[in-house]
Amino acid sequence: MAKTPTEADLNAPDITDAEAVEMNAIAHPMLANPAPDADDGLARIDATSDGMVFITINRPDKKNAFDAATIAALREAFESLHGADHVRAVFVRGAGGTFCAGADLGWMRSAADWSESDNRDDAMNLAEMLKALRDIPALTVALVEGAAMGGGAGLVAACDRAVAVANAKFAFSEVKLGLIPATIAPYVVEAVGPRTARALFATGELFTAEQALQFGLVSEVLASSDDIDAYVERLATTMKATAPGAVGDAKRLVHDVAGEEIDHGLMVETAKRIARARVSPEGQEGVRAFLDKRKPSWAE
Repeated sequence: MAKTPTEADLNAPDITDAEAVEMNAIAHPMLANPAPDADDGLARIDATSDGMVFITINRPDKKNAFDAATIAALREAFESLHGADHVRAVFVRGAGGTFCAGADLGWMRSAADWSESDNRDDAMNLAEMLKALRDIPALTVALVEGAAMGGGAGLVAACDRAVAVANAKFAFSEVKLGLIPATIAPYVVEAVGPRTARALFATGELFTAEQALQFGLVSEVLASSDDIDAYVERLATTMKATAPGAVGDAKRLVHDVAGEEIDHGLMVETAKRIARARVSPEGQEGVRAFLDKRKPSWAE
């Protein structure tokens, strides 16, 4: 059975409303305490024998806030899964009951003295980390507890699916600092649509898990953290019935056709893709298993 890791640091109480408001305040927006020197294990990877992978942002004492080292560790973790054909689903969560409090205060203090060129290079690190998450072939799922602020909410948007515990809080507070949520914008706009993104970005307001569900940022709200394991088990059962290669190809298909005009060129390209899938080993196995009324090899 696939269950999320049950270490003590994943069982801490969820963030309170007061703490979420403090993270979202103008004087102390979406921030944790100053970051220590880079440490090992900032992005922990756990896996089950049936192909479920858990990537945990592992700075619970800083509410899993981003700094350069954490972003680099996450990128490395995500990239390590790009060629892992045995992986069926990837779950992203934060240690200690908070998903991600956004940007680390010490990191932001350093950035305040950087040149525009330095800031551009630093922002590219975050952009590349998010793209590495987006490019994972397996289904990616954010498990949101506590708070997902700023870049943390962007990480949620970059996943294929997200679920949140009922008392989770979200915000895109960059405008309260005179900044904009630039690197995360493509993923947020794709998740919630341009109109909702404009409002959330312009107001910087705190919003709830239920509102995130209405906006399309999350797909399901769980009553409590105690329900996460059951959700993971349910989704694991679903994903074990799907062909891993076809899942990756299906995700790439969505990326490639979204927003494209339905013209002759697109029709030719999609016809090529289904033809290729039909003669692929997975396609042959899947269809023959269906006709033979048996499970395909990947589902046994």
